[in-house]
Amino acid sequence: MNDGAVDEPWVADALRRARVARLGTVGDGGAVRLVPICFALVDGWLASAVDHKPKRTGQLRRLDDMERAGSATVLVDYYTEDWSQLWWVRIRGRAVVHRDRDDEAVAVLAALAAKYSQYRERPPAGAVYRIAMDEVRSWRPPNNL
Repeated sequence: MNDGAVDEPWVADALRRARVARLGTVGDGGAVRLVPICFALVDGWLASAVDHKPKRTGQLRRLDDMERAGSATVLVDYYTEDWSQLWWVRIRGRAVVHRDRDDEAVAVLAALAAKYSQYRERPPAGAVYRIAMDEVRSWRPPNNL
């Protein structure tokens, strides 16, 4: 298990190739909220945006949670029936929400569009958020080389 920066080549490669992750935030009452997200790595941060897929409301609790707590956790994993190929990476760190299109938000949107064709066709119009890779923990079976 790795704790700290992405210093193992397989971790950086796995994060670049992964298509989906789970964002975890903590609400006012301590309830953990989990949602699947698309993401990209931008300047040492894991980043995402609120896209056009239908939401119940434009005021998303995950954004409120990140702004209030100033932190979030993301789990990226790979599952297959061949358990020798399993892996996971958990990132915990400072969270920043960009409600305006500042330079950091523009860079995130460009990285998302480069990774996902859906975002090239229809860029996210909602808030952008970034999670610092302050703590990176990872695991894969010892025989997964």
